[in-house]
Amino acid sequence: MWELIVVFLKLGIFTIGGGIAMVPILQDVLIREKKWYTEQEFVDMIAICQSLPGVVAINMATYVGYKRKGFLGSVVSTLAIVLPSWLIIILICKGMAVLSDNTYLNGALAGFRAAAVGLIIAAVISLGKMIITNAWSVAAAISAFVLIVFLHVDTAIVILIFLALGVLSAAVNRKNLAKAADEEGGDR
Repeated sequence: MWELIVVFLKLGIFTIGGGIAMVPILQDVLIREKKWYTEQEFVDMIAICQSLPGVVAINMATYVGYKRKGFLGSVVSTLAIVLPSWLIIILICKGMAVLSDNTYLNGALAGFRAAAVGLIIAAVISLGKMIITNAWSVAAAISAFVLIVFLHVDTAIVILIFLALGVLSAAVNRKNLAKAADEEGGDR
């Protein structure tokens, strides 16, 4: 339980940008450092956590905590990842009124924003390498991008479309595998 607290407190303290920007750091800690998950399990976790309401990083902390230590682990991990930002935002709110015109504070915020964009780009590249592995995933990624960015289709609708297409694709693949197995069995 202490390991969950330490891991998610550190993630909560040192991750700039939250949400999807946290993915490369979570990947590094959960796969490479702790060896709690394989790359495929991590990708599946992201798919599950991204499709749920709420921030992906908090959903992932809850998921990991539950998988490691059950309900109490999920509560501890969630609180540990949220606590640092909750405390920091209270301090920032108190200080922003006084320091809003401070050149150094504005410079620091500009640096944080730039770092957050860098982390998000790193997450996209890292996840892209793990997820985009065949023609279907390339077509799905490009289609989702076009629907959201150029056609302004609501993200929730795009998620539902590709959820349905993924289920349909799995059903077709399963049917094709069953048909191939039947044909192979008939050839003997």
